[in-house]
Amino acid sequence: MESKELKRLLENRLQAPDRTMVYDREKETLRIENSQSKKGITLELSGLSSRYEAEKDKLIDQIVYYVDHALRVMNSSQRLVGMEKHIFPVMRSTSFPTETSDGKTLLYKEHTAETRIYYALDLAHSYRLIDREFMKNEGVLEDSLFEMAEFNLRSLPIEMKEDHVADNVFTFINHNDGYDASRILNKTLLDDMAAKSKGDLAVSIPHQDVLIFADIVNKRGYDVLAQMTMQFFTNGNIPITALPFIYENGKLNPIFILAKNRPVDEED
Repeated sequence: MESKELKRLLENRLQAPDRTMVYDREKETLRIENSQSKKGITLELSGLSSRYEAEKDKLIDQIVYYVDHALRVMNSSQRLVGMEKHIFPVMRSTSFPTETSDGKTLLYKEHTAETRIYYALDLAHSYRLIDREFMKNEGVLEDSLFEMAEFNLRSLPIEMKEDHVADNVFTFINHNDGYDASRILNKTLLDDMAAKSKGDLAVSIPHQDVLIFADIVNKRGYDVLAQMTMQFFTNGNIPITALPFIYENGKLNPIFILAKNRPVDEED
């Protein structure tokens, strides 16, 4: 489906008296915003068009749900004080903006060469990324907020599913709670997976709603991991990185996996 056709479908579903929609033909984006506050969401239609062929109306329903809730959150007031148990870290790529559309600096920490940690206030059906102005106005200190987020992350459930391919073990965490990729920050989890691994432990967060561990014991394992990570990255709602990581000596190192099935460290 072409972007302009997807644009028409979304415009029909997202129309509301208090909304304005602007289509950028050159960038292939559709912005939906509140007519009064001018706060809104920008959808990149080119990537969504390819997904529509496989997901059809399911994808449209997901987008409408996401936009409706996001706009509702943007145009309501939130507090950090009293909501300490609802603050979590979220993973994003290093290309993700560090400022909001209205120029506010988002709270974040560097993670790897491919990833960055942002912080969010969970609002049940959506969440708000925390900016420094919001944090300051609430009287919350940066270090305290980091500690809250780390504590809350460790309290999240961890359910796993396994798949075996050519003696390699692939383990998936997929709660669809917005924080599956964030579980990569749980060092106890990573160390436990490393202790159980018979070969190299690879870790992948292709998009927000999945965390993949791979116990790789042969070259076939790297090939499968590369294909799997790219597929998830292409189809995810919020892609993060198509590069897996090797977890070794307590550190995550991004790797390229070449056609010869051999892992090559990104810095080589």
